Amino acid sequence: MCGLAAVVLTAAACTSTGAEEPLNPELAPRGTVQTTATPTRQDLSNKVSLTGKVTMNPMFGIVSPIAGQVRYWDVVEPTGTPTKPTRIASIWSEGKPTNVDVPAGSTFGGRLVDDRSTVTAGMPIASAKFAGYGIVADIDGEQAYQITDAATGAVQAQIKNGPGPFPCTLLGTIAALPVGTVPAPPPAEPEPEEQPTGADTPAPRVPQPPQEPRNSSEPTGLRLVCTAPADVKLINGAAATLELVTASAQNALVVPVEAVAGGQGKGKVDVVGPDGAKQTKDVELGLTDGKVVEIKAGLTGEETLAVPGPNLPPAPDGQGSPETGSK
Repeated sequence: MCGLAAVVLTAAACTSTGAEEPLNPELAPRGTVQTTATPTRQDLSNKVSLTGKVTMNPMFGIVSPIAGQVRYWDVVEPTGTPTKPTRIASIWSEGKPTNVDVPAGSTFGGRLVDDRSTVTAGMPIASAKFAGYGIVADIDGEQAYQITDAATGAVQAQIKNGPGPFPCTLLGTIAALPVGTVPAPPPAEPEPEEQPTGADTPAPRVPQPPQEPRNSSEPTGLRLVCTAPADVKLINGAAATLELVTASAQNALVVPVEAVAGGQGKGKVDVVGPDGAKQTKDVELGLTDGKVVEIKAGLTGEETLAVPGPNLPPAPDGQGSPETGSK
């Protein structure tokens, strides 16, 4: 018994009475910023990829350049491919006309609205047919508004297992087109016949009803049409990929997307101070390529940002939930 008591006393004497060591001494204190990033500058662009194919004599739409009343010209059917623009209409506004032409290398397809209709700027008023090979890509409704403002953007095309990439020149509008019509010529007036002396006056001729306008182009869905340089060999029906630049910015101030919370032009970032403390700031967002996002306002470029960015506060109870909807 005395020996066992001595062992217990010895073990008690060896036990430390100091402060306990942390279970995970390698972890930093809670709230310490582990990863940071600084803004940089680079050229940035948004791109959309479309699947298309090579098409012979594709149809495209001609739009009204201004708002006003459209008055169509009588267009004579050409005997060959026009080498000069073809005047097809004038848009009258405040007593002044603005002329509308089909570009050289294309022929007039048909009228898309009635003569003397009131039209808005950018509204398709005529269809045209390009003489030769073009590349046509169908567009879904979700892409339409993303692409429509990029009518002057650069387009690159790549033919599957063929030539490319090469620049592709846009034709007309991406808007869906209704059936194009061309008015029929008025019936020829008959020559008056000389009546023999003493003959009874003949009954008046029954006027011929006006001919119905003929359809000259089929309706189309939303689609983009472009043409390749003359030295690019194309084969009708060949598959192609189009890459359209929808927006671009040069020397933009950018940060990693992980450092930003928010979207739709507005966001928040956590700026890390010299002492490690974080301050949340509002920023205005611009373009993004999925890796970095443009900061249009809110930062000078000298800040250090915490990664990941701030957590946005949850919506109040009963707001923004699928069951109740936003209020």
